[in-house]
Amino acid sequence: MDRLRRTARGRRLSGISLYTLSVWVLPLVIAITFHEAAHGFVAHRLGDNTAWQLGRVSFNPLKHIDPFGTVMLPGILLLSHAPFLFGYAKPVPVNFRNLSHPRIDMVWVALAGPVTNILLALAAALAFHGLGLVPANGAQWVADNLQNALIINVILAVFNMLPIPPLDGGRVAVGLLPNVLAAPLARLEPYGLLILIGVLLLLPMLGSQLGLNLDVISTIVRTVTGYVIQLLLLVTGNT
Repeated sequence: MDRLRRTARGRRLSGISLYTLSVWVLPLVIAITFHEAAHGFVAHRLGDNTAWQLGRVSFNPLKHIDPFGTVMLPGILLLSHAPFLFGYAKPVPVNFRNLSHPRIDMVWVALAGPVTNILLALAAALAFHGLGLVPANGAQWVADNLQNALIINVILAVFNMLPIPPLDGGRVAVGLLPNVLAAPLARLEPYGLLILIGVLLLLPMLGSQLGLNLDVISTIVRTVTGYVIQLLLLVTGNT
C-alpha cells in the first residue's frame, strides 16, 4: 500500500501534458476495448453471432472507439473541469432473440463487460508487486499506468452497473426483475443517454445554483469505487 501511495503522488504535471496523456489513454483504451469485446464474445458463446460477424469481438480498439463519445466528449469535459468525466464506446450489437435463453442470457452478456473490467483491475493491482523488476527509468511510468488502470477499470465496472438502460446494470435489472417492473424499465432505454446527462451534468449544475448538492450519482459511484479498490488492494496484498 505504501508503494501505491508513493506512486499515486508520482509525477505532478500542470495541465494536460504528453506524459499525462500517456498514462491515462493506454489504460482507458484497454479497459474500453476489453469491456466491449467481452460483451460480443459472451453473446457469441450464447448463440448470437451479430458482433462476431461485424468484427466487434476484437482487441483492436479502433473497432470500439466512438469519435465523439470516446474522444471528444471526455476531452471537452476534462478541459472544462466538469465535475464528472463521462464517455462511451460504440455499443456492441446483440440480437437477444438469437440467444438460447434470451432473458437470462441477456444478463450474462451485460455482466461480461463489468466483470472483465474488475478482472483487469485485479491484474493491475497484482502487477504492482512486479514493479521492482522494471528498469528505474521506466518504473514511474509503469506505476502510473497500473494505478490508472486500477482506477479506470473499477469506475467503468461500477458506473456501468447503475440500473439505467442502456447501461449494463439496466439490462441486468431488466433480465432479473419481474415483468411488471422490467417492462417499464426497458422502455427507458431510448432515453438512457439523456437521463445520464441529466443526472450527471445538469442536475449538479442546477444544485450548485440552488446551493444544494445534487451530485448524487457521482457520489454513489465514487463511494462504491473507493470500497471496491480497497477490497482489490486487500485481496492482492497491497495493504
